[in-house]
Amino acid sequence: MGVSEPFIRRPIATSLLGIALLIGGLLGYFALPVSALPQVDFPTVQVTTQLPGASPDVIASLITAPLERQLGQIPSLSAMNSTSSFGVSQISLQFDLNRDIDGATQDVQAAINAAAGVLPKTLPYPPTYAKVNPADAPVMTLALRSDTISLRVMSDIADTILAQRLSQISGVGRVSVLGGLKPAVRIQADLARLAAYGIAMEDLRTAIANANVSGPKGSLDGAQQSYIIAANDQIAAADAYRPVIIAYRNGSPVTIGDVAQIVDGLENDRTGGWYQGTPA
Repeated sequence: MGVSEPFIRRPIATSLLGIALLIGGLLGYFALPVSALPQVDFPTVQVTTQLPGASPDVIASLITAPLERQLGQIPSLSAMNSTSSFGVSQISLQFDLNRDIDGATQDVQAAINAAAGVLPKTLPYPPTYAKVNPADAPVMTLALRSDTISLRVMSDIADTILAQRLSQISGVGRVSVLGGLKPAVRIQADLARLAAYGIAMEDLRTAIANANVSGPKGSLDGAQQSYIIAANDQIAAADAYRPVIIAYRNGSPVTIGDVAQIVDGLENDRTGGWYQGTPA
């Protein structure tokens, strides 16, 4: 006896069973829960560019607009949003759901390289990008504070050591350092002294730029050995800027220390973070 024989002998019962299954399926379909906010990971890449001291208008015209022209040519790009604020440009790129996020990041890098020729030459860092999910919130926030070291040194440790180690943990998508204070040397020009020596601000800027050129120095070739000449021309301390010569007046050199005040400061002294009322 086959499996289908009972259904052949009782066609009415078979029909009623089929109708019952149909009604049960319809009732189950309409009773299924529908999520108003389904968990969907949109392929999203965020491009961040920093230019300390620039106003939002300058950021929008010199950084955001050139990047948008190149990033807008990436295929499968569904949405692009940008924000230009004081010293920072952020561009969020959202791709189609069927687009591979790894392939999208390669296209983003290619677009950034194509826009490098029109971006300002004074950018301290090239544009960076990261794969993000706009629906995700940080799952952990760490506050760093110390009674023995300065916030400037602690920010450098958080940026160069701690953030790098945390980003290597499996499952960590992005590590951001907020409230950090990056060290910088600030040269505050004395306009009256510059005018007295007949030196323009552009001359001062050129002297500072020429004193920070780091390039290959060549090598010394001998009969049996060859030595590479290594020297770092970049200046990291404030005291090293004072003897840098800007120009000569009446046969005497005019240094940066003669026309400006040089202090060890911060890259952006208008940012900060606090934890329980103390700087962190």
